[in-house]
Amino acid sequence: MNTPGVRSGRFNWLAAYAIGYMVFLYAPVVLLPLFAFNNSTIVAFPLQGFTTKWFQTLWTTEALHSSVANSMIVAVSTAVISTILGACAARAGARYRFPFKKGIVGFIMLPLVLPEIIVAVALLVLLVQLGMGLSLWTVVIGHVLICMPFSVAVLNSAFQGLDVSLEEASFDLGESRWGTFRRITLPLVLPGVISSLLITFTISLDEFLIAFFLTGTDVTLPVYIWSQLRFPTKLPGVMALGTILLSATVLLLILAEMFRRRAAARQGKDNTPAGGLV
Repeated sequence: MNTPGVRSGRFNWLAAYAIGYMVFLYAPVVLLPLFAFNNSTIVAFPLQGFTTKWFQTLWTTEALHSSVANSMIVAVSTAVISTILGACAARAGARYRFPFKKGIVGFIMLPLVLPEIIVAVALLVLLVQLGMGLSLWTVVIGHVLICMPFSVAVLNSAFQGLDVSLEEASFDLGESRWGTFRRITLPLVLPGVISSLLITFTISLDEFLIAFFLTGTDVTLPVYIWSQLRFPTKLPGVMALGTILLSATVLLLILAEMFRRRAAARQGKDNTPAGGLV
């Protein structure tokens, strides 16, 4: 039996570990806004003063605007395609039995554990052999491959919590399969669908390796940021851009978690993150 003193000591050790881990993980992130508002082209302490000029330069950089537009096209396309394919896979996995089901589901989830650089090189070789020119759509293909497992993980929870009797009652009342999906199934899994869209959009927007290998002349935002790191005078602007991206990413993930929790509450589940994604 644990004495109160031992419990207190164990709690203090776990609390110290948790605090140390969070500081180690997020301390570099905190430096982004510090240097983004620093009035110096040299990223070093001590800080020289407060300024917003690095944010102002972002509005006048045409190459940046083009890369943002390209990333938005890729991210939106990836989110929609990944969510549609993920919904089909999650629906099949939750409702039907078929040969090699576990193996097929495992194959779909395989990109989660494969190194991205291996996936990127393999896709590059395959697409070149197929005669496809590198463009934004080849980046979309690569991003769908790595984003679909996340979509399946989120939507699998939504479809497994769906009450089959509601769909059966709809069929008994003479509703078609499409009508049942539109009136019954989709409204119940909609929070999970929105969560999948937000998560896959965020992953695609921030992804670098696959975009670096598969992009053509139209670069995405992470590739543009990497190209700017070669110029020391551009580094404060990159810090400012990183601050904006960090804020947007955190906001999207918070929204995705809110929708996931709403879906879990609607289906009577607990609020643990689906697959540990958020």
